[in-house]
Amino acid sequence: MIKTENIHFAYAGEGDTPQALKGITTSIAAGEFVAVLGHNGSGKSTLARHLNALLAPSQGVVWINGKDTTSMAHLWEIRQTVGMVFQNPDNQLIATVVEEDVAFGPENLGIPPQQIRETVDEMLGIVGMSEFASAAPHNLSGGQKQRVAIAGVLAMRPSCIVLDEPTAMLDPSGRREVISTIKTLNDEGITIILITHFMEEAAHAKRVIVMHEGEVVLDSDPRGVFSQVETMTRYELAVPPVTALAHMLREAGLDVAGDILTVDEFAADKTIQALLATPHDYPSQASDISISSHANPNQNSNETAPIIQIKALSHIYSQGSVFERTALSDINLNINQGEMVALIGHTGSGKSTLIQHLNGLLKPSMGQVIIQGEDIQVGKSNLKAIRQKVGLVFQYPEHQLFESTIYKDVAFGPTRMGLTEAEIDEHVRQALTTVGLGEEFYEKSPFELSGGQKRRAAIAGVLAMRPSILVLDEPAAGLDPKGRDEILAQIKYMHEVMGLTVILVSHSMDDAARLTDRIVVLNQGKLLYDGTPSKVFAQAEKLTQIGLDIPQMSHLATRLGMLNKAIPQDIFTIEGLASTIMGLSLKDKGIK
Repeated sequence: MIKTENIHFAYAGEGDTPQALKGITTSIAAGEFVAVLGHNGSGKSTLARHLNALLAPSQGVVWINGKDTTSMAHLWEIRQTVGMVFQNPDNQLIATVVEEDVAFGPENLGIPPQQIRETVDEMLGIVGMSEFASAAPHNLSGGQKQRVAIAGVLAMRPSCIVLDEPTAMLDPSGRREVISTIKTLNDEGITIILITHFMEEAAHAKRVIVMHEGEVVLDSDPRGVFSQVETMTRYELAVPPVTALAHMLREAGLDVAGDILTVDEFAADKTIQALLATPHDYPSQASDISISSHANPNQNSNETAPIIQIKALSHIYSQGSVFERTALSDINLNINQGEMVALIGHTGSGKSTLIQHLNGLLKPSMGQVIIQGEDIQVGKSNLKAIRQKVGLVFQYPEHQLFESTIYKDVAFGPTRMGLTEAEIDEHVRQALTTVGLGEEFYEKSPFELSGGQKRRAAIAGVLAMRPSILVLDEPAAGLDPKGRDEILAQIKYMHEVMGLTVILVSHSMDDAARLTDRIVVLNQGKLLYDGTPSKVFAQAEKLTQIGLDIPQMSHLATRLGMLNKAIPQDIFTIEGLASTIMGLSLKDKGIK
C-alpha cells in the first residue's frame, strides 16, 4: 500500500545541518499495524507528513497505492487514502458541535447530506462517541477529543491512518481509550501507522520501525526490536519496563527470557515460576495502606509553617452563568519547605486550575492560598513578589519562549525585577548552567532548539527569577525517553541540590513514583488521596476507576505476590523489584 524509495528531505534554511530524512526505503502492506519509534528530531514526523503529501521528498519517490505523492492529479485521492491524526486534538477540532466536526471532511468532498449523516453516525459509533454527538468539543476530556479527531479522519473513508503521538498529552485512561480504538480499527482492516514515545503502546503493534538521525535503523516485530536493549539505548530510546526488568535480571545471571513484553509473560517465565514456587520466609514489606481521603493528613515535620497552605479552596468557572462549572471544591493542602510533591489526576480533575492559584493567575472563588505566610489575595502589591517566589512552567513550556535569542528570553524575568546588568547576567548564566545549556546556546534562537532543549530553556527562564517554589505542569510530555530523563534529572537536581520546593504535575505514574516521596491525587476537583507512593499506588482499583493507573512494576509486584508472599506489594520501580527477585535467587543458593 505504501512504498518509499530512497527518499531524502531537508527543511528550507537548514544550511549545513543534517537532512531530516536520509534515503528512507521501506514498504507497508495494507492492513498492517506499524509503530514508528525514534528520538526527537529522528525524522518520524517528517516521514509521516510525506505519506499523505503534506511534504514532498527532495529526492526519491513515495508511492501510495501505486500513485506518486508529487503528482497533483492524485493529491486529493492520496490525502483521502491516508488520514492524519496529530498530537494535539485541539488543533484538528474546528466546529462547535462534535457531529459537525466529524461531518466537516465529507462535506468538503461533496458527499450528499444523507450519506454524510449516515457516515457521521457510523464513525462516532466506531470510536465510542455516539452519546456525545451534540456535545461541544471543548467540554470533552483529552481522550474523548482525540477519539472525535479520529472519527473526523475516518469519515473521509481512509484505508490508512497515520497517528503522530496521539496520546502524548493524555492521562492513562485517555491513552487506553485511544489505543483500544486504534486496535479496533486495525482489526477491521485499516492500516495503522502509530508514532509514539510510549514503548508499551508500540508493543501492541505487529511491526516496529526505529528511526535515528533520519534513517531506518531497526525494522522487526516488537520482540525482535525490544529484545535489543543496549541497541535501543544507543539510539536514545527505551524498552517497556517489564522488558527492562528481564534484561536487568539476565545481566545479573538469571536465565529469564530476553523478549518479554507483558506482565503476564514475565509471570509465566519458567525461571521466575521456579523461583517463586520455592517457599520463602521473608516477611512482607508492604506498608500500611490506610490513606485519608479528606483534608490533608500530612503533618508539618518542621516547627515553621508550611511554605504553601491551601485552605478550603474552591474555584468556580463562569460563576452565575449557564456555563458555571466547579473545578475545585474545598481543597485543604499543606506543602512544606523542600518537599517534592507529585500532583496527579485524570484530565479535568482540577490539577492545572489548582496550580494556577499558587501564583495568583487565578483567584479563589472561596478559601485562601497562603505562600510563605502571606495570603496572596490580600493586597495587589504582594502579587509581584509572590510570582517571583512561585515559578510556574506550563504544560507546553516552549510556548513561553518568545525572544530572538535564548539569553534574551531567560533575561526577560530578571530584567523586570530591577536588577543591575551584572546581576541579570549572573542570574541568566546560572539558570542556563543549571539546565545544562552552555554558552554555545546563548545567541541561538529558541526556535532552533530540539523539544527537550526548548523545555530546558523555558525552565531556565523561570529559574532566573530565583523562585523558592517551582511548579511544573507535565514538563516531560511529548519528549523521547532521553529528553524525558534529562528533564527529570534536572528537576531532581534543582530539588536536591538547590533546595527548591517542587510540585510536579504528571500523567506518568512511573515518573511520580520514581521522583517524589509524596503524591497528591485529585478527582473531580476534590482531594482524594495524599500520601507516599507506596500508600497511594496500593489503591490500584480506585485509581483505575478514576482514569489513572499504577506503575507497571506495581502491577507486576501484585501479580508475583500472588505466587509468592515474599514479594512485597509496595514496589513500584524496576530496581526495587529486580533487587527483591535477586534476593530470593541468592537465598535459594544459600547466600545471605
